[in-house]
Parts: sequence; structure tokens; C-alpha cells
Amino acid sequence: MATALASKPAGESGAVLRRSDAHVLWLEVGIVATLMWLLFFSVLVDMGHDWWTEPAWSQGMLLPPLAFYIAWANRERTFGYAVIPDARGLLLTAVACLMFLLGKLASEEFITRMSFVILVVGLIWTFWGAARLRTLAFPILLLASMVPLPVMLYNSLAAPLQLFASDLGSQIAQAAGTSVFRDGNIIQLAGVSLGVEEACSGLNSLSALSVGGLLFGYLVCSRLLSRIVLFVAAIPLAIGLNVLRVAGTAILADYSQNFAMGFYHLFSGWLVFVSGAGVLYLFARLLHAWADPK
Repeated sequence: MATALASKPAGESGAVLRRSDAHVLWLEVGIVATLMWLLFFSVLVDMGHDWWTEPAWSQGMLLPPLAFYIAWANRERTFGYAVIPDARGLLLTAVACLMFLLGKLASEEFITRMSFVILVVGLIWTFWGAARLRTLAFPILLLASMVPLPVMLYNSLAAPLQLFASDLGSQIAQAAGTSVFRDGNIIQLAGVSLGVEEACSGLNSLSALSVGGLLFGYLVCSRLLSRIVLFVAAIPLAIGLNVLRVAGTAILADYSQNFAMGFYHLFSGWLVFVSGAGVLYLFARLLHAWADPK
């Protein structure tokens, strides 16, 4: 009887300690989240503005909630590992803070924005440990892909892709019997000139289908090699579909300029993405059937 009476207060005190630990944990999370919000509020708002105004990065609006959903759906796997705080994560946290400072001083948005993702990785590593961090690798990769490329890199890719799409699109149109003369990124037809602008370079579909390759690889394939192959395959696929889009515009413009530059020009952008996503999904299924372990 005395033992039973003594065990009750001990159980109650243990429950009180657990509640106290939970309160301290949420307090720590609240402090860290508040500090990150104060540091990165303007950075995240500016990045959201780029997602809203730049078609090449519009998929960024979907990536944070998608990353959070995948992490939440796999929470049992993550929480299945014990919490083992790791001081090595503090080094990565310090690197993220240094990147943030350098990005601000140099007015380099890419470094500042990427420092947010690295800081998240560093904090998870520090407080939860490497085992839990590994289970969150794919959601973190999605967060990294939400950051737009540096402007200099984007421009250096856009110009060659414009010329490539113009050149190959003109050759395809000529093979189809259309009289075409190309001067740089200008495609001259009999009655109209078509300019392959930066928006038609293929970077819009390239960025969207690259993310699609990541998602299909994660959802369909089980081997890392298959996922890498699928992601790499999205690059030539996006470029090739954009070339066909330019060639189709040139061929249709030779017959009906209004139709080619109106309905078809708007519709073909969605068609490139939908058809590219369909091809990627089928390729993912093939990779899973042939290359993934049974």
C-alpha cells in the first residue's frame, strides 16, 4: 500500500516534468522561428514577388507547401529516429548566417535566399540530429529548388537557348515546306517576322519540368540512380519541346498570323508543360520497371 501511494506522486511529477519539457521546447521553437522571420521576412517577400511576376519561377509558389506536406506525410519515419542533437550543425548554421551577411552586403539575392534553406538544414541537424535530417532530404531539396537562379546565370542561359530554338525551329519549319529566313533570334517568314524572345527560350518549361522530374523520381522511382537519370532527362526534353513549339508557331504563322500569335502561342505554353510532364511520368514508370529493384 505504501509503495502504491508513493508511486502516484512520482508519476505525477514525471508528467509535470514532461509538460515542462514540452513547454521549453515550444518556447525554443518560437524564439528561433521569430528570429528567422525577422531576418528573412523581406527576403521571402521579394522571392514571392518573383514567383508571382516571373513565369520561369512561378512553380516556386507551390514548392514550400508541397515540401511541408511531404515532410508531414513522412513524419512517422522522421519521428521514428531518436533526437540526437549534433553540434556539427552549428557550423552549417554559421555558414548560413555568413552567407546571409555576404548576400546583403553584396546585394546578391541568390546567396541571401539560399542562406535561408541552408539555415533550416543547419537548425534541423543541430537540434534533431543527422538521422532525422536524412529523412527530410527530399523536402529540403524542394525548398532549394524554389530559389530562382542568379540573374547573370539566367541571362547567360537564355541567350544561347533563344538562338538554339530559333535555329532548330527554322530548320524544322523549312523541312515542313515553309519559306523561312533566320537572322539571329528573328525568324523571317513571307509576310511576318517572328522574334524568339527570352520568354520563348525554353527556360520557363525547363525550370518547371526539372521540378517535375524531381517529383516523379521521388514518387515513382526507388533508386537514386533512376531519380538522377529522370531529372537529367527533363533538361533535353524541355528544350526539345520548346523547339517544336517555335517550329509550330512559324509554320502556323505562314498560314494564319492571328491564330499563331494569339490562341496557339498562349495554348502551346501549357501544351509543352502538360506533354512534357506526361512524357516524364511515362519515362519514370519505365525506369521503375526496368532499373529499380523488385
